[in-house]
Amino acid sequence: MSNSIFLLWLLSIPLAIHANPSPSVHIKHNWTEIVLKKSRVPYIDDIILNFQKHSRINKEQTDLTSTDIHLGNYLINCGSNEDLQEGLLTYVPDDNFISTGKKTTLNRTDILPRLQTLRYFPNANARKYCYSFPVIKEGKYLVKTIYYYGGFDGGNEPPVFDQIIDGTKWSIVNTTEDYASGGSSYYEAIVVAQNKFLSVCLARNQHTSAGSSPFISSIEVYHLDGSVYNSTKLENSMLMTVARNVFGSEGDIIRHISNEHEISFPDDNFNRFWHPFKDDNPFVSSHSNVTPSRFWNIPPQKALASAITTSRGKNITIQWPQFPLSNGLYYIALYFQDTRTPSPYSWRVFDINVNGQKFYENVNVTDSGQSVVPVGPLINAGEILQILPFGEKTVTRDVVAMEELRKGLTNPPEDWAGDPCLPRENSWTGVSCSREDPFRVLSL
Repeated sequence: MSNSIFLLWLLSIPLAIHANPSPSVHIKHNWTEIVLKKSRVPYIDDIILNFQKHSRINKEQTDLTSTDIHLGNYLINCGSNEDLQEGLLTYVPDDNFISTGKKTTLNRTDILPRLQTLRYFPNANARKYCYSFPVIKEGKYLVKTIYYYGGFDGGNEPPVFDQIIDGTKWSIVNTTEDYASGGSSYYEAIVVAQNKFLSVCLARNQHTSAGSSPFISSIEVYHLDGSVYNSTKLENSMLMTVARNVFGSEGDIIRHISNEHEISFPDDNFNRFWHPFKDDNPFVSSHSNVTPSRFWNIPPQKALASAITTSRGKNITIQWPQFPLSNGLYYIALYFQDTRTPSPYSWRVFDINVNGQKFYENVNVTDSGQSVVPVGPLINAGEILQILPFGEKTVTRDVVAMEELRKGLTNPPEDWAGDPCLPRENSWTGVSCSREDPFRVLSL
């Protein structure tokens, strides 16, 4: 029998940080939701895997089928005039998905070809600049935006601006630190499409300096399998990737050149980046085989090829991620598999604590074993995604009417794309909307 058991559904949780240290646990539909109330949590720290004796649990697994990588996916090379082959993936120009902005090419040969072109938006009067992608309504999508400044405008620092999905502000784009260190930046979100088109927009904000222009290098949109990130209902929420790590893996992530330590496509069907994570804890390589399609979230096999571990009777403490987190609601997924050659004489059973609170008890990552003395705990990989509000939108019939009006105009305003009313400060120029749900177009 295999000695690999995947327990993600036990460990995919939203973590809420509030004022009072009073934890509560709610279990529903085979996943665990933990609300952890604490006044200030700068890190998701001290993931303590506690040694346990004489404990064993068995959980059924669900067979999952990986999605077709080409189903409803878009790989966009912004500002390019021709297709670009990058490994097994083909990136296409962005002209069919946007009608505004200008193209430019960077005079650089030491970066990925996909980062050598970009589209920028110099019109300071436009309230937003939107790409539009045909999608399956109520389908789940991973959206990745990639930025490399390259001094395209003759400046020394990248501009700072907003990015928007449909009618929801997703995040502020600030690539200054990455660019100063010689790298590009990427942002990743998981959303459920509200309509038959998904808009990805950029917009100026109070941090955008005069004379600078929002820009973008590449966009990726992947249609996700129904089993991926399905323990959080996304009708009114979106997930924003905070950290995705392979524990015990070595190497640094350099965003603008190829890196053998980074795990992505074709190992990951959805081209998610899995960053190496190594601290002072002992680490091991796996001697076991695993089938990723049997796991929720379908992690790549290479993400389970290493692990942080320790010897029998000891605990592991990990401070992860290695940067501060803001207060908010988080989805946490932890991945485990026994790294040893299959043996009937021992098993791994342990508890998990997060920030001093019980996360899960008696996790058994061994499919068979008879020893009365378990071996030490381990952890292979993990993801942290922030849960953000999502889903406010203009009433569909008003959107359809405004789209028809736009198509009939010879020169529509540059920002007449995306949601007509939302976000409010980025509504279409000349359009007046109601200020409460349902959001309606009132006048032009």
